[in-house]
Amino acid sequence: MTQSSLIPTLRRPGILVRSAQAGLEWYRRDNHLRRLLGPGRTPAIGAALPQLIEAEERLEAERRSGHLGYSAVRHVSLLIAILGEAQLMRVNALVEG
Repeated sequence: MTQSSLIPTLRRPGILVRSAQAGLEWYRRDNHLRRLLGPGRTPAIGAALPQLIEAEERLEAERRSGHLGYSAVRHVSLLIAILGEAQLMRVNALVEG
């Protein structure tokens, strides 16, 4: 299974998904990835997706368990980045092939 095929299997509350979709137009790859993954070089398109998915899955587990440290803002930011990276991968695939 490819990384981009994991995206449709994510089942999240509608409000999180709609918030991420609304924020997608403001996705700025360098800024978002630096904030979410830490400083350093921006990964190649597609390379950040596994890290983003892993971080989002941890937050989803926190949300479901009612963890006090859960951040809906960070969760939406991660979903925006996942959607943005998946979109960039699709565009890249169209351009290259």
